[in-house]
Amino acid sequence: MADVFKALSDPHRRPILDLLREKDGQSLSDLEAHFPGMTRFGVMKHLKVLEESLLIVSRKDGRFKYHYLNPLPIQEIANRWISSFAA
Repeated sequence: MADVFKALSDPHRRPILDLLREKDGQSLSDLEAHFPGMTRFGVMKHLKVLEESLLIVSRKDGRFKYHYLNPLPIQEIANRWISSFAA
């Protein structure tokens, strides 16, 4: 779970997750278009961290790799940390 918190702590990664929540299955090029101030390598680096923390999963289809939001780690955080305080 520490990997998830670390991944979420970077302000560039949360917008990537928001984009995948709005439209799942985006390629690197699709995501890169939303970050004109960031290099392609920078976006790739953030995607790698998100994938290693299991916040996203990727699927390769031909030359392209598509990225999908995995809501399970966020749900686990909500169940463990947030739901007990909601009452």
